[in-house]
Amino acid sequence: MPRPPYIRTKPLMPGAISRRTILKAGGTLLLSVFPVLPASAAQILAVRVWPAADYTRVTLENDSDLKVTHFTVPDPQRLVVDIEGLELNPTLKSLVAKIQSGDPYIKQVRVGQNRPNVVRLVFDLKEEIKPQVFTLAPVGNYKHRLIFDLYPVKAVDPIAAMIEKGEWSRADAPPGNPELPTPAPKPPIAATPPPVAATPPAATPALPAVVTPPVVVVVPPAQQPAPLPPAGPVLAQPAVPTPKPELPDPAPIRPDPPRVAAQKNDKGGKVVRMMTIALDPGHGGEDPGAIGASGTREKDIVLAIAKRLKFKLEEQPNMRVMLTRDGDYFVPLGVRVEKARKVQADLFVSIHADAFMLPTARGSSVFVLSEKGATSTAARWLANKENLADAIGGVNIQSHDKQIASVLLDLSTTAQINDSMKLGKAVLGEISGIAKLHKGSVEQAGFAVLKAPDIPSILIETAFISNPEEEAKLRDNGYQDQIAAAITKGIKRYFAANPPLAKGRQT
Repeated sequence: MPRPPYIRTKPLMPGAISRRTILKAGGTLLLSVFPVLPASAAQILAVRVWPAADYTRVTLENDSDLKVTHFTVPDPQRLVVDIEGLELNPTLKSLVAKIQSGDPYIKQVRVGQNRPNVVRLVFDLKEEIKPQVFTLAPVGNYKHRLIFDLYPVKAVDPIAAMIEKGEWSRADAPPGNPELPTPAPKPPIAATPPPVAATPPAATPALPAVVTPPVVVVVPPAQQPAPLPPAGPVLAQPAVPTPKPELPDPAPIRPDPPRVAAQKNDKGGKVVRMMTIALDPGHGGEDPGAIGASGTREKDIVLAIAKRLKFKLEEQPNMRVMLTRDGDYFVPLGVRVEKARKVQADLFVSIHADAFMLPTARGSSVFVLSEKGATSTAARWLANKENLADAIGGVNIQSHDKQIASVLLDLSTTAQINDSMKLGKAVLGEISGIAKLHKGSVEQAGFAVLKAPDIPSILIETAFISNPEEEAKLRDNGYQDQIAAAITKGIKRYFAANPPLAKGRQT
């Protein structure tokens, strides 16, 4: 029987190299020749600064999330911020030039590469601040954002600010010309001349020329009433027009303490309570609101209309106005409501300029809160869009005041909504005399900014900024004045039929 063939089961040479061993050795060789490259550093895409008396915000927009540490240093006051995973680039360096001399809290900023992949920012401050440093995830047209909010240690008192900036206490205020410059930030500047301290307005980012009415410079700051007690000097302003000699001597116009002006006596000696109206120009700062085809920003238009409306209302007997924002900066929805409640507002009027996907949409609208749901699909869509303001404008969720957040819960009463409907009908009726209405009745939806449980509140969409024809109207000074006049008449009609009740405290 033939022998079976011999099958070799061992390698010819002892210690022969296997294929797997060769592959491992080759991989190691390649890694040694081509070392692993470090991850690319994050890129700063844009820097923005929003100074205001309430707080100053600095925004760094970037292409990825950043790790940040910060601390404050006294004597002199400084805020130091270290940002990891970042290399210095020209965009970040441009932050130095964006700090304005009129910034209430920042004197200057220094930027440098502290160590590899770590950039250090040093904010030289004008006073002690309470910083909030946080990040925001991408939303809308924004990428990742790193936010520095610089708040004063002692928060601005909305009642004191309203009294300081109001014209309702002036018996001899010249009629016809509202003062529309942006308001005064809080801290002083050495170059500020003493007479300027009498005026509330000061330099903040200016509205576009087409938005700001030409009457802005009619009444120069030097002609304002005598200064209040030094609660906070006012910043230096741009060139001040030559004073008008015919204006009266403003010496003893504003009382001290200012709360005395909150009540007046009629001819019979009876005390008449001041009516306080909270005006809320929508959006602001990081949140531009809707943008028209010509680039008109909603936040600029509604601020200009609100300033006109403020002037017209304060011309009326026993009315005073608080603006939730008086410059180009962001105010969270809950803070807007809380500001109105702090001044015990009798009414809350939020001013907006509508937008829709189709440019043919047109007309003015008035909305109030709904307990059960929106009265139309369009109203629901609009409320959802407006309620995104906090996400776009940027709210620090971790430090968001729980008490303020609770205001946005469903606390509004049926009585408040009924009063809001009465106010909305009065205002809508007056607007119908000067503008086309989008819908002939007051609509309802779940607007977060209307959820003050104790203040009749309405939201006015003055026109569709997404409609080119109405965008042009919104930019027109004459139309802005007409809208302000119509809202004033509507508010007067409401108060005539629904006098405000006496409150527990007259402020």
